[in-house]
Amino acid sequence: MIKHTFPATENAMSVPRWRSLLFVPAHVPRFVEDAHERGADGVILDLEDSVPQDQKGGARRQLPEAVAKVARKGAAVLVRVNRGLRALAADLDAAVMAGVDALVLPKTDSAEWVLEIANAVSELERERNLPLGRIRFLAQIETPGALQNLAAIASAHPRMVAMALGPEDFTAAVGGAPEFDLLLTPNLSVLFAARAAGLLPLGFVGSIGEFSDTHKLCEAAAHARRLGFAGALAIHPTQVAIFNEAFSPSAGELEWARSVVAADNDAATRGLSAFSLNGKMVDPPVVRRAHEILALASNN
Repeated sequence: MIKHTFPATENAMSVPRWRSLLFVPAHVPRFVEDAHERGADGVILDLEDSVPQDQKGGARRQLPEAVAKVARKGAAVLVRVNRGLRALAADLDAAVMAGVDALVLPKTDSAEWVLEIANAVSELERERNLPLGRIRFLAQIETPGALQNLAAIASAHPRMVAMALGPEDFTAAVGGAPEFDLLLTPNLSVLFAARAAGLLPLGFVGSIGEFSDTHKLCEAAAHARRLGFAGALAIHPTQVAIFNEAFSPSAGELEWARSVVAADNDAATRGLSAFSLNGKMVDPPVVRRAHEILALASNN
């Protein structure tokens, strides 16, 4: 079992509402400049795949200005770091600052790796007089080997707040194509591990790169919410509105939830914990789901 000395009381923060997290290449000023207008719940300033090797240094230097710009309308600010040790060290030195809400950890394959990064971030927070534990972690699962360690990764450290499958990297690692049959099982594995640990499960069953077929994306996002996912990562602004709608309760769901809660309150006055509503049995798990739907609506 992994031990850490992180004081849990200093990370007693609520799970965020991230229906959409938009990737923005941190080295491209025009994308950074417009990111706050896209309507995403969070913006991921990317230092990894979308930034050429010879421009990563410049992206790091521009990070303080970029963080301030993308947060102008209240979106959460995340920074995706690199996996290699030298690049990661430089990324952490640049990204651990006031205004950054979370780090996105690519190719996460073990709890030990999460813990190493958490310890480094804690050191930087102390050195810089930043609130200890404020910066959270979103772990990307991108290799078959990581699937064997999902439970440990999810509970590796109190900084962990979300998990997501990286469909393109995962597909490449197994030598396949990003199709439904290949991606369903790993997505569900991430979903179950995240929910078991109280984290946000993010994603949908499909390729993140397919942003032009909006009908297909709408269906995939709606399906993901029915499975239990809370939001998804977007690589193009057109995906943001689709995710925001798909991962929010519909008018029909809200009407159903209100009727269930009202009926439950009435049943409670009669000493009942299970009852029939519109020809269907309602018991505590159904009532809990109704309350969860209403809570989601209040957080939108």
